[in-house]
Amino acid sequence: MCRVQGRCSAIAATILVLTLFLSCVTAKATTYVVGGSSGWSYNVQSWTKGKKFKAGDVLVFNYDPSLHNVAVVDSNGYKSCASTSSSQAYSSGKDKLKLSKGPNYFICSVPGHCDSGLKLAVNAS
Repeated sequence: MCRVQGRCSAIAATILVLTLFLSCVTAKATTYVVGGSSGWSYNVQSWTKGKKFKAGDVLVFNYDPSLHNVAVVDSNGYKSCASTSSSQAYSSGKDKLKLSKGPNYFICSVPGHCDSGLKLAVNAS
């Protein structure tokens, strides 16, 4: 316990300020709309150029759910344009997906769509 009242208050205030500062610094995830105003559409791969993604950032995939979907795949699924039973698929048309650290791969698993360019690779630091 503090023997001097003013000293305890100053220490408590300093701890509070540091805690608030650290929570603000670590909670700065960014939300990105994939493809910008065009949304999740063909040839979206170039959309990542110039962007720096971090683990915890959120990608919003906007698309017509009667035409497309989003499947989270591994590097093999990305290269081969194939989802597997372990792939997580989304179909709301307004999907919000949080990035993991390292490479993140997304495809449209509707037949022919990924092969036509509807896929995205994002590396998050």
